[in-house]
Amino acid sequence: MKILLIGRGKMGKLIQSTAKAAGDEVVAAFGHDDLGKLAGLGKVADVVIDFSRPEALPAVCEYVRRTGTPLLSGTTGYTEAQKAELFALGSTVPVLWSANFSLGVAVLYRALRTISDVLKPDFDIEITETHHNQKADAPSGTAKLLVEAIDPAHALTPVYGREGNCGKRGKDEIGVHALRGGTVAGTHSVHFFGPDEELEFTHRAASRQIFVNGALHMARLLPGQPAGVYDLQKILFGE
Repeated sequence: MKILLIGRGKMGKLIQSTAKAAGDEVVAAFGHDDLGKLAGLGKVADVVIDFSRPEALPAVCEYVRRTGTPLLSGTTGYTEAQKAELFALGSTVPVLWSANFSLGVAVLYRALRTISDVLKPDFDIEITETHHNQKADAPSGTAKLLVEAIDPAHALTPVYGREGNCGKRGKDEIGVHALRGGTVAGTHSVHFFGPDEELEFTHRAASRQIFVNGALHMARLLPGQPAGVYDLQKILFGE
């Protein structure tokens, strides 16, 4: 597989080394300092893999539309308008975006979709996420993904941290709390607090390698697929 990589940070470097070890070829890699070169580049790869920042989206979209190259994106921090722009590419090419390409997180998402409606009437729900001190966005894209799994109808009100005399916790709240420090690759916990009992789900990433392995696996499935927006859950579980 030939890869055009957007993003030369820690994830980008790990994608390059992992792809090379697997026999894939990263034909070009662009960062924020030379992203403008995309405008003069033709189709050179089987797939574009984007693990950069939201501000790179216009250049990435222009390239994908012009060349028809499938896109896999793991970039987080998008606004809803930016997500709409990204998904609009599905009218011409296969597009797969996920805030987290870990198999464990995908299973956690599915589990939360299954059990949350049973617990929501009587349980308070809080999410905590912990990442390294270099992470730029908060809450994490994975935390937002888990909120969506729990509350797809958006009936609950997210509360991002609490401070001062904020009063009693409302029944329609879902707390989302971000911790930053050290070199933590990513820990996400979902707490269900009920009358005299608590249920907790926790996923811990020991390294970024799990995200890279998942992203490369999914990227190999995109070339040759019909245009459209692909969902990680549907690919994994055949829904």
